[in-house]
Amino acid sequence: MTDTLPDRLSTDPRSPHYDAAILERGIGIRFNGVEKTNVEEYCVSEGWVRLPVGKSLDRRGQPMTMKVKGEVVPYFLDTKHAEPDPAG
Repeated sequence: MTDTLPDRLSTDPRSPHYDAAILERGIGIRFNGVEKTNVEEYCVSEGWVRLPVGKSLDRRGQPMTMKVKGEVVPYFLDTKHAEPDPAG
């Protein structure tokens, strides 16, 4: 398995950006310098994350989400140090 994370990743199995193997390994997200544990989906190149909005659900029973723009730094949790490399 490679140590390179995809540009875009989703936790929703219905999404085309879902990857079970990568999610099993464990992903950490640093968004605008703050550790986030509730990210539903992220895109590094476009600079956004999807975060759930409260406990409200949509008509399909999925959590309502909000897209927030900013600096996204994903990293694997199983690496020797959980701090992502700021150079890339």
